[in-house]
Amino acid sequence: MDTIQTPVNSAVDIKELNERIQKESSFVDILSIEINKVIVGQKHLIDSLLIGLLSGGHILLEGVPGLAKTLAINTLAKSIDADFSRIQFTPDLLPADLLGTMIYSPRKETFEVKKGPIFANFILADEINRSPAKVQSALLESMQERQVTIGDNTFKLEEPFLVLATQNPIEQEGTYPLPEAQVDRFMLKVIVDYPNKNEEQLILRQNIAKSFPVANKVLNKEDILKARELVREVYMDEKIEKYIVDIVFASRYPADYGLEKFANLISFGASPRASINLSLAAKAYAFIKRRGYVIPEDVRAVCHDVMRHRIGLTYEAEVEEITSEEIIVEILNSVEVP
Repeated sequence: MDTIQTPVNSAVDIKELNERIQKESSFVDILSIEINKVIVGQKHLIDSLLIGLLSGGHILLEGVPGLAKTLAINTLAKSIDADFSRIQFTPDLLPADLLGTMIYSPRKETFEVKKGPIFANFILADEINRSPAKVQSALLESMQERQVTIGDNTFKLEEPFLVLATQNPIEQEGTYPLPEAQVDRFMLKVIVDYPNKNEEQLILRQNIAKSFPVANKVLNKEDILKARELVREVYMDEKIEKYIVDIVFASRYPADYGLEKFANLISFGASPRASINLSLAAKAYAFIKRRGYVIPEDVRAVCHDVMRHRIGLTYEAEVEEITSEEIIVEILNSVEVP
């Protein structure tokens, strides 16, 4: 039967929903084509940017220099008719350089608000770990509450609002690790890897050609907001919800899931934001795959990006060179799949 009862007893016509999602998600292919005109390979990176865009989740990209992290974000912004701000994080940056400040107007004899670059739809926080914590924390209110407070004034940020940050994992000098509260506000932490030989050859050819490809605007802000509403309509069965909760709880109480060996290696598990973001990311992934319902493979596909920055490791884990990646793999292998 096509009709399934949800936990709240409202009937969902999966067949009708699936057909509607297939029809309404056609723009994903158009957007991907525009991005792929500029970015060679990096399918996982592009999928992750689309997941963040469709679910309203901020993204942290980590990778060595030269892997097109900044170019990918720039290309995504150019494909959408929306306001875009690029902020280069440096050690001498101040919170007011991001948010704005109060400026005295001699003519009016009063203070006026001068808004900063945070007042845009897409924010590229380039090399975010090159600024100290006081600058990084200036993003906290905007990322969570979607608002900015300057003096006595609070301004709502226009939707869609998305922070896309990059950081370099190999340089330690002149960098400031992101605080846990800051990292947890990123829906996804995506590790960007090297391209393969064929992709690198295409990159070489593309960059020495007479002209470099440019993405065209194919979507507007209203398209994105409408798509986000559709993503939330993607059906998630109660069994999938329980599967997500089990994965998150396994990171907090590993012994309850037969993972006693990790009890002294995890200092803190994933927060409730992990459960929320895992659900939204899985729905967005299903939407990208032109499906109106979530399957366990969708959860597993996004689990590493959602969880890797939310599991704290103890000193013992560092000594034994155990990473959060290995812990996530063990959790996925231990938690029963519905």
